[in-house]
Amino acid sequence: MKSPPTLKARALRLLAQREHSRAELMAKLSRHVQEGEDLSALLDTLAAKGFIDEARVAESLLHRRAPLLGSQRVLQELRSKGLSEELLRASAEQLTGTEVARALAVWRKRFGGGPAPADARERARQMRFLAARGFSGETVRRALARAGEPESGPEPEPGCAP
Repeated sequence: MKSPPTLKARALRLLAQREHSRAELMAKLSRHVQEGEDLSALLDTLAAKGFIDEARVAESLLHRRAPLLGSQRVLQELRSKGLSEELLRASAEQLTGTEVARALAVWRKRFGGGPAPADARERARQMRFLAARGFSGETVRRALARAGEPESGPEPEPGCAP
């Protein structure tokens, strides 16, 4: 009969699939702790060896999710992973500069990049679509204002010189 995998083997398997924060690993592995095993010590060892790195977790999530979602939603996902406030602030700053361009890219992918919506009902439907993905109301309005324009580089943020 095959014995169940050790706590360390489970942790390494999870980390091989994708980056995990310490809080995520704690939640996922706590139900597998056997008598005499110290989950905190194991996580400390993995962090000391560089297997657990909150900055990599944040970067990985930003890389995977930011092209599809607004800043609010991405930050919510980062928060749910138990990352530090400092990392959340840095991630928010990184997302802010590309918010309108990302919203416009999501809109183009979903609605084909044609002309801006003509009637109020269709405009409201498209605004709800973007809002549901975590884009702020102001970002949605700015993205739809640029909807009929040909694709170009990212829009400069307000207060920045062109």
